[in-house]
Amino acid sequence: MVASKGSGSRASAQETFAQMAKASGLRGRILFTLGIVILVQLGNHVPLPGVDTKAFSAALQSGGLAALAGLLSIFSAGFSILGVFALGIIPYINASIILQLLTPVIPQLEKLQKDEGEQGRKQIAQYTRYLALVWGIIQSVGITFALKNIPGAVPPENFTPFFIFQSIVILTAGSVLVMWFSELITEKGIGNGASLLIFVNIVASLPTSLGKTSELVQADSTKIAGVVILAIVFLVMIAAIVFVQEGLRKIPILSAKRQVGPGGMNFKKQETSYLPLRVNQGGVMPIIFASSLLILPISLAQYANNEVATQIAIALSPTSWIHTVLYVVLIFFFSYFYSTLVINPEDLSKNLKKMGASIPGVRPGKNTSDYVERIINRLTIIGAVFLAAVALVPTAVEQATGITTFNGLGATSLLILVGVAIDTGKQIQTYVISQRYEGMVKK
Repeated sequence: MVASKGSGSRASAQETFAQMAKASGLRGRILFTLGIVILVQLGNHVPLPGVDTKAFSAALQSGGLAALAGLLSIFSAGFSILGVFALGIIPYINASIILQLLTPVIPQLEKLQKDEGEQGRKQIAQYTRYLALVWGIIQSVGITFALKNIPGAVPPENFTPFFIFQSIVILTAGSVLVMWFSELITEKGIGNGASLLIFVNIVASLPTSLGKTSELVQADSTKIAGVVILAIVFLVMIAAIVFVQEGLRKIPILSAKRQVGPGGMNFKKQETSYLPLRVNQGGVMPIIFASSLLILPISLAQYANNEVATQIAIALSPTSWIHTVLYVVLIFFFSYFYSTLVINPEDLSKNLKKMGASIPGVRPGKNTSDYVERIINRLTIIGAVFLAAVALVPTAVEQATGITTFNGLGATSLLILVGVAIDTGKQIQTYVISQRYEGMVKK
């Protein structure tokens, strides 16, 4: 994507809110999104039939599973009480990870993505839905049989074949519904549906975390200093996240435009534009994918006895060193993976050559692709280091101050909150600007 200088007109905050109030199209999209979000939240609080939710919640908070429960609550607000939407968006995200990792490996998928255009992307999206359904069934089976090992969750006499079948069907259907709702938001609402549902889950869990923090301070006044330090770290991180998320490296582009002068003489005029490369190409997706991938082992462990699942959960707890190492490795991997998906240096070089454009001081062709690739690699390193720092620094501060009411998830939640808010805000601004130009054309 090449942007010309002076073309970045943006709608002011006042104009954005005025357009949201006046434009029926934008207002309808926002109301539609709110309606879907409310519906999902209601489904999160409808318990699975035949399950003692209090016993299930108590089991999650014991044996080192509290941190895991906090991690799962990011992707599914209904998991803590085992609601009908307990799986939430997790199967869909896992399916997306698998398909995106397989696309460069399987030639047929790569051809669909690169050569088939919009139709190919729709076909890959359909494969993702099928895989999400399969993964939803697998996780539903695992959760259902894990209930047998949770004391008091389901009375032994009620754990019948009918209960097993009913639970698997309800949990699987719930995950498919949430996936469909997320796609509806993306298509007919505002923002990316999956990211927005995760955003809402985090916002919904904040009052509980803040309430626990308040209770901790009231019980021990010496924790006030720790809370203040943690709040300052969070504020600094928010500012840093906004700065990096908005950060761009602008590569100048020169293009020759043919014009007709006096007397019908042709001459070429050079125009300067730029190629905007984001510091963090993947946005919040590396964090979301890294977090969700760390949930996979515990999902698979649901087939084993509860003790094994508990030990795996403790090993992958956000406060453990194993989780920290895996988290950083996955963040770097997905940062580089997404940078290759967003921009292909070779394709970019060919497109610039076709347009008659070039980068000053760089020869067209392979030199251009190598130059762009070097810049992307440097930016990706900076972005990955930043994401890893954002994920680890607040967690370290929580442990140092003893304020663990966020279960080590403050950093992940912050990045997703700020990143999704920025992306959604940009989409709203883009819609406002398009409405403004449409109004000018009609006049």
